[in-house]
Amino acid sequence: MERIVIGICGGTGSGKTTLAKKINDRFKDKAVLISMDCYYKDHMELPYEERAKINYDHPNAFDTDLLIRDIKKLKNGESIDHPTYDFSNHRRSSEVEHAEPKEIILVEGILLFENRELVDLFDVKLYVDTDADVRIIRRILRDVEDRGRNLDSVVEQYLKTVKPMHERFVEPSKRVADIIIPEGGYNRVALDMIIGTIKKKLEDKE
Repeated sequence: MERIVIGICGGTGSGKTTLAKKINDRFKDKAVLISMDCYYKDHMELPYEERAKINYDHPNAFDTDLLIRDIKKLKNGESIDHPTYDFSNHRRSSEVEHAEPKEIILVEGILLFENRELVDLFDVKLYVDTDADVRIIRRILRDVEDRGRNLDSVVEQYLKTVKPMHERFVEPSKRVADIIIPEGGYNRVALDMIIGTIKKKLEDKE
């Protein structure tokens, strides 16, 4: 079976995860969704205080080689057991998540388009473009409510690493995108167009 691999990139809080989940929901058993966030490196050798200081918005924070291998396996029809990540203590979880190869392989993450080898795996490249003020508000709400962070640490991290890394790596990477989508999963017109494009590609492969 020939599979379609779709990369969905964008800054923190841009709406890329929402877009990826909505596409995944539309195709149900035909799609599998992988998040780059699961592939943060595990620094078990460091105490919590040192792990908290790591720049998690730099490409070096991710085990990109493992992500590439896993995407290739899915593309070749092999199942994978990918890592999961616990953001509350900056460590990989002891649990892994099983993923079966499907017709549509969705991959979402902030730095998907920064790595050339990773980019070459995608048949469709989507970049979610959202204003910085909207993104930081969403980031604060997510990290405080869902990830157990305090407000001061979220703001400090945003100013020290998130914003400068976005400007250095994420924003420039949209040049490789096939489609740039304002507001991501909240853009209904764009979502419907993407769904139609994927359906057409599936039909062409039959």
